[in-house]
Order: sequence, then C-alpha cells, then structure tokens
Amino acid sequence: MNSNGNVFRTVMFGESHGKGIGVTIDGCPPGLPLMPDDFNTDLDRRKAGRKGTTPRVEEDTPEIISGQFNGHTTGAPLTILFRNKNIRSGDYEPMREIPRPGHSDFVAWKRFKGYNDYRGGGHFSGRLTLCLVAAGVVAKKIISPVEIHAKLISAGGDEDIEKAVAAALDDGDSVGGLVECRTSGIPVGWGEPFFDSVESVISHLAFSIPAVKGIEFGSGFAAASMRGSAHNDPIIDESGRTATNNAGGISGGLTNGNELIFRIAVKPTSSISVSQSTLNIKTGKVEELNVKGRHDACIALRVPVVLEAITAMALADLKMLEKSRT
Repeated sequence: MNSNGNVFRTVMFGESHGKGIGVTIDGCPPGLPLMPDDFNTDLDRRKAGRKGTTPRVEEDTPEIISGQFNGHTTGAPLTILFRNKNIRSGDYEPMREIPRPGHSDFVAWKRFKGYNDYRGGGHFSGRLTLCLVAAGVVAKKIISPVEIHAKLISAGGDEDIEKAVAAALDDGDSVGGLVECRTSGIPVGWGEPFFDSVESVISHLAFSIPAVKGIEFGSGFAAASMRGSAHNDPIIDESGRTATNNAGGISGGLTNGNELIFRIAVKPTSSISVSQSTLNIKTGKVEELNVKGRHDACIALRVPVVLEAITAMALADLKMLEKSRT
C-alpha cells in the first residue's frame, strides 16, 4: 500500500516520469498557517545541483489543490501536487527488458506483471521522496517547537564526503552514506509499547526512503558489545534527563525527554556508468548493461532533509495519538 499513519495519515501517488507526483494528508488539523512558499526551504535542500547529484533539476513547485483556504489548513484532506517537466524517458527504454542490478526494475516487473511504469524507476523512484519532504513540512508545523536536524556524516565509509564522492565520480561508480538525525524538545511519553514504539514508527517510515538498508538508535549495534553498567543511562533530574544517551532518547518504546538520536545507512545508487551483468528478461540470457540517464553518484547527499521529514511525520502522528487520549 502507499499509505501510512494512524491519525496523521499520508498517501503518496505518481511516477518519476508520469505527469506528476504528490501526497494527500488525511487527518491534518485545521488552522495551520500554510502557503506554497512554506515548502521552499526544505524542497530546495532536496534538489539536485551539488556535485555528485543528478543533472535532472525539476522546478518542484508545490500546488496545494485541496485542504487549504485563506492561508490555513481546513481540516479536509490536504493534497499537494508536483508536476514532472524535466524528463528524458528514452534513457530508460532498455530497462523494459534489462533490469538494473540492485534496483527495483526486476521485482516491479514481476510484482505488477509487466504493467509497471519502468521510466525512471516509476513509482519506486527516489523522485517520490519529494512527497515525503512536502508532508514533512506540514508535520513540522504540527510538532513545533520540536526541532529536527539531520546531516550526512560519512560517504563511502569516509568522513571526507567530497573526496569520497569525487572518487566515485571519477570511476563512474557510486557510494552510499551514513545520515544522522537529532531531534530535541520532545516531551516525555510519546509513543506506544511494542508495535507503535517510537523506534517502530520511525523505522517503518525510514525504510520508505529508497536505498535505506539499516537503522540504529542511540548506541545502536555497539550496544551488543557493551555491559549494562556502561550502557544504562543514569537519570539525573525529574525531567528525565540522563547523564548519557545510549538509549537515543527512547525507553520502552516511549520518548524519555532526552535528545532523539538515530542513524540510517544509505546504499550506493544502483544506476552507475560501470558496465554490469544482468538478466535480459526477454531472452532469458545474462548480458552486459550500460546504464544511461541522469543519476546521483551519492543519493545520500540529498537524504538529510528527507530523513527530517519522515521523523516529523512519525512524531506528528504520535503527538496526535497522545492528544486523542487526553
């Protein structure tokens, strides 16, 4: 399905090279100040342009087509549309029969019996993260004054991000990256035990970002090699503040009043200039594929603002669930 959330519920639609993409938010509360210009800062952060990102640059002008009137949300479903204009679909013609290794081409063809839109990855494209960013702008208004900041902390295993990206470009290859997100100002007690724990809700959304392969909270996987005496976070005051933050701001699935900290692993982009072997689904034989088109050498460069968006979406839903109980 293409929907997510309990109260703050989002539905994404569209394809990379279709007429447009967009998101509908059901459950958006009325009275939020909202104008098209409110989206510009975060949408610009996601845009291509930096070395290592795709040459495809879209206008990404948001059209609010429902749920907003006189500069405020109305409480009706809020729909935001983005038109696709800068497309070169011919570059993807070979993908009809020769799926890219590491990409969704093959599984999409199988799952949708060949009726999927293969151009630019169709509905599986990173282009649709634009919809997440748009939903995140609205979600950030709901959770204010909570503040979220994400940044790329390494690429290709190197903290010198520009160096790693440049080396991949020189080789016609790609690199992944590690993105860290920190959120402050969250009250104690948001979340649910077990299935709707804060980790569960954020992780569910994090894996909706194409290319995300892993997630860890607080000390993460390092906790497996620690002792409890080192990992436990001593509580030092009635606000719940702790001396350390190995828990990453979450205890028992609930926010504990400390900074929420987590990191995601983003894999290297599948579309690379290096020749690769893959199956020709028409002939049934393995052959060489040389990918054409405009692609990111490091998709992780554009992920921080998307990660902020999904974090805001998760927290907005949890906040609204919390309010429904009071």
